[in-house]
Amino acid sequence: MKLSLQEVVGKGYSEYWNTKKRYRVCKGSRASKKSKTTALWYIVNMMKYPQANTLVVRKTYRTLKDSCFTELKWAIHRLGADVYWDVKQSPLEMTYIPTGQKIYFRGLDDPLKVTSITVDNGCLCWMWVEESYELMNESDFDVLDESIRGEVPGELFKQVTLTFNPWNEHHWIKKRFFDNPDDDTLAITTNYKCNEWLDKADLRVFERMKVNNPRRYQVAGLGNWGIVDGLVYENWKEQSFTLEEIKHCKTVAGLDFGYTNDPTAFFIGFIDTDNEKLYVWDEVYQKGMSNKMIYNSIADAGYSKERITADSAEPKSIDELKGYGLRIKGAEKGKDSINNGIQFIQNFEIIIHPRCVNFLTEISNYTWDKDKFGQMMNRPIDDFNHLMDAMRYAVEAYTKNRKWVM
Repeated sequence: MKLSLQEVVGKGYSEYWNTKKRYRVCKGSRASKKSKTTALWYIVNMMKYPQANTLVVRKTYRTLKDSCFTELKWAIHRLGADVYWDVKQSPLEMTYIPTGQKIYFRGLDDPLKVTSITVDNGCLCWMWVEESYELMNESDFDVLDESIRGEVPGELFKQVTLTFNPWNEHHWIKKRFFDNPDDDTLAITTNYKCNEWLDKADLRVFERMKVNNPRRYQVAGLGNWGIVDGLVYENWKEQSFTLEEIKHCKTVAGLDFGYTNDPTAFFIGFIDTDNEKLYVWDEVYQKGMSNKMIYNSIADAGYSKERITADSAEPKSIDELKGYGLRIKGAEKGKDSINNGIQFIQNFEIIIHPRCVNFLTEISNYTWDKDKFGQMMNRPIDDFNHLMDAMRYAVEAYTKNRKWVM
């Protein structure tokens, strides 16, 4: 297949596209083309190398369909190669019809399926770890890295690609691939300025961000490492647990509304007031959700019978969700309700199930705000707060020492 890199991919990724190093790492801002460029690379090179197979990984399997899988489908269509690919959604899988090569999709929430892949044709030589920031533990990556092993034909090469938004400078990826890269690593930073397909409206989003939220602009705009200092919650850990282990706890659920710019965030967890532990069990986190979609997401996940406390700023949405059958009420809020809720939760150890990737991102970036002189203020930032707010709503009855009443 003849391909003009600049016509299809655009500028800013020449070295990234051509490298054959073992580790290809790209941190970048939103709209930097990193995911679309990576998707295009895999489709082009799968068709170029008839013995190559690819494994696409995210921390949780359920996040793959609306991210990497969608990007790869887009890439196939962009290249006009639809007729050559068989795309299946259950389970997620893509097959290059002429040779039988496959793109496999796996989540780290089922590690056996990651390590037990056997290919029918050729070898498993490439892996794409999208949103690799979600991998909080370097050991999880090491397990993935070891799955790309064994000999490959002379024309092929083994390569692991990581793409992510660099929210936290303390992440292990920075130390391993950016601070101390070896000769087998290409680590680059890209941002929206290399995306020539953004229109004026898209660019205005970043200009507003630059003025209104300089901290977010550094990461989501320029692709720089996020500097995290003054975390609101420090007593937390990521740890798997089962429902059997927390059957003595009370269920708590909260909902923070969003739509265009902010995600709707649904939190469900379990509270153990005697031992001061708060277990984070599951989440819904998505932009552009209508109230019907919110209901369906909560119901499909099996939580439609739970008592939910929601942001009281949207009474119409609460009434509509009640009409669909949810047991939902608005938070009482009141003066200092944010700080009071935070202070209450700070007394607890927060144990986060690994599937809650958005919760982990928020809590590791949710900090106290600073004034223009850089001094900490007694209020949290208005960012990374959607699931943080939903968590506060969820435990509000315990904060106020009241019974949950519709």
